[in-house]
Amino acid sequence: MQRLFPMFPNGWPGKGLLLLRLVAELILIHDGMGALMGTPPPESTVPRAGAAIVGVFLLAGLWTPIAGVIVALGEIWIAFTDSGQMQVAILLATLGIALAFLGPGALSIDARLFGRKRLHI
Repeated sequence: MQRLFPMFPNGWPGKGLLLLRLVAELILIHDGMGALMGTPPPESTVPRAGAAIVGVFLLAGLWTPIAGVIVALGEIWIAFTDSGQMQVAILLATLGIALAFLGPGALSIDARLFGRKRLHI
């Protein structure tokens, strides 16, 4: 993971990435709960629930590039199969791709697991 992201931004950029992850997860959970309650068409229930589950990884900042790509692919599928929520699906697909490219930031599990290490000599 460290090879994918040479640095895990701290400060305001790190807080901005945390805010992006939080907003994406809130929308994903809202759509996933709506799918489980029976609001959308049945063909988009599985990708919405799956995106909500993978969104938990985004919120925690765990395996962010993989989770972002999976969310983006699921939302693109939803955009093509369910015409009712196309704007939200495109927004979430864009957020997933952006988070996959930008990385998790310093306030994430990825930063704790794969971030810069200090060597004490």
